[in-house]
Amino acid sequence: MSFTRQTLGKEAEAAAERFLRQKGYRILDRNVRIGRGELDIVARVGETLIFIEVKARRTDHYGGVAHAVTARKERQLIQLAARYLARHRLEHQPCRFDVLLYDAGAPDSPVLEHIEHAFEVAGDDRRW
Repeated sequence: MSFTRQTLGKEAEAAAERFLRQKGYRILDRNVRIGRGELDIVARVGETLIFIEVKARRTDHYGGVAHAVTARKERQLIQLAARYLARHRLEHQPCRFDVLLYDAGAPDSPVLEHIEHAFEVAGDDRRW
């Protein structure tokens, strides 16, 4: 990963954390490494645990930020979340997945878009 891409990622995650705190989210963990994967932000609102994927882009190439979370990435996040829940003995915890899009290519300043309930996990999916 290049220095500028790393810098953009860190900038996006810091902005995402500030944004989420202002919305009343309690940040529990950041950059949680599980095997070869990583959960960007784990937060709580009320009784719900929220796994937040932060995606940053400078351009609209490859569909821009809106197309950054693919079906493959969703499956990976579900598996990582399941391992996180098991590690913390939270298997029956209400959860959801959000995506926070950080558009660094906006004309005036970076734009944040928070997509709550970005994707669902089937109720019978026991990887949870």
